[in-house]
Amino acid sequence: MADLELCTLTLEELAPLLRDGQVSPVEVIQSYLVRIDTLNEALNAYITVTRDQALADARRYEEEILRGDYRGPLHGVPVALKDLYDTAGVRTTAASKIYAQRVPQEDATSVARLRAAGAVLIGKTNLHEFAYGVTADSSFFGPTRNPWDPERVAGGSSGGSGAAVAAGLCAVATGSDTGGSIRIPAALCGTVGLKPTYGRISGHGLLPLSWTLDHPGPMARSVYGAAVMLSAMAGYDPRDPASVDVPVPDYTAGLRHGVAGLRIGLDPQWALSGIHEDVRAAFQGALAVLEDLGAEIVEVSVPRVVEGMEAALTILMAEATAIHEKFLRSRPDDYQPDVRARLEKGLAIRGIDYGRARRTGELLRRDLAALFQRVDLLATPMCGIIAPKIGQREVIIDGEAVPVMAPLTRYTRVFNLTGLPAISVPCAFSPEGLPIGLQLVGRAWDEATVLWAAYAYETAAEWTQRRPSL
Repeated sequence: MADLELCTLTLEELAPLLRDGQVSPVEVIQSYLVRIDTLNEALNAYITVTRDQALADARRYEEEILRGDYRGPLHGVPVALKDLYDTAGVRTTAASKIYAQRVPQEDATSVARLRAAGAVLIGKTNLHEFAYGVTADSSFFGPTRNPWDPERVAGGSSGGSGAAVAAGLCAVATGSDTGGSIRIPAALCGTVGLKPTYGRISGHGLLPLSWTLDHPGPMARSVYGAAVMLSAMAGYDPRDPASVDVPVPDYTAGLRHGVAGLRIGLDPQWALSGIHEDVRAAFQGALAVLEDLGAEIVEVSVPRVVEGMEAALTILMAEATAIHEKFLRSRPDDYQPDVRARLEKGLAIRGIDYGRARRTGELLRRDLAALFQRVDLLATPMCGIIAPKIGQREVIIDGEAVPVMAPLTRYTRVFNLTGLPAISVPCAFSPEGLPIGLQLVGRAWDEATVLWAAYAYETAAEWTQRRPSL
């Protein structure tokens, strides 16, 4: 099978070929390495490529599969890790000069679980420095570029993972999401990104940005890939104080459940205003598809949205600065300028501001729990704009210039604050040919329904069949 064809397969297409011996893990890894060699210089998706280790693992997994010791749909599959997941013996930099030569001694818990599932680590992906930004154009190793238009951002902070998945530089990847950092690059790069319930995946071994808002999670070219990754990565970990001991189902088992009979909440005042007209049209088209599939769209009002976004930002600023206080005081010039500025703003957050923000989060969490007694899911656009140009700091919304961060995070932060599971799935392309995403949000611990609905929509709309013409 040709290199290009192998590198554009979804996990649902690739895994059976590996299981049945139609392709070997070595063949797959070699194909991906060729593609990385060809395209990574232009996209800057990877900070480190683990070439020798990946080939050695692929040879070992090939032998396992040949003798019948098949571990499951990740066995022999190339996985890229956002470069804040610790990897034993492989540097983990967080895209910062400060950690440019940092080499951990052990794997993060979720990395160990992916390895146990047979995944092949092919490299560590670029990100917005220390995950503190939504564009991924601010990294010690240079900006990540969007495969659909290299003059535009890939989204952040997990931009390298989003770009690598979209461009066929890995089969699946990991990200982390503190204010939208999995879902935003998924939307801007035309891939699937899942932020699970807070505490579902261990954060042990990830360089933190915010203790109470960070969510590790998967990124993939299809909903099936995200479901497989979640099943492998999730589970209780006593080393992570945020980890919760709840059962982890096989998230692929009910993917074809469909959306017939599901009630999907829509807050029109929030979801249909303050966004680019192309995004609004794409979102309304996605709702129509879900209705055609048998879902009922129910108008609701999501309370405290503005207060929730402000509270999440307050908590993020306070906790990020607390985490970085040592280096902010001893090595301030080694930060990227925008990241340093955000961290310095955190010094001004008062205890009473933080306390009020935590209270707002709890009230919003209760409000949403009550709302989810009436509906099964919430739907919003994923981002309020298409991917901006690298270095662009403002966009025009309804005739007014607003900071790029505002429409990119308009629908994300409140679900980090409340810890609810949320997925981004491609739902359209702009007239410029840039991806647009749909967000579906579910009840706590109910990733299964989120995945069912996303899979049903994905199958009907077939946006995942489109690839950037690199």
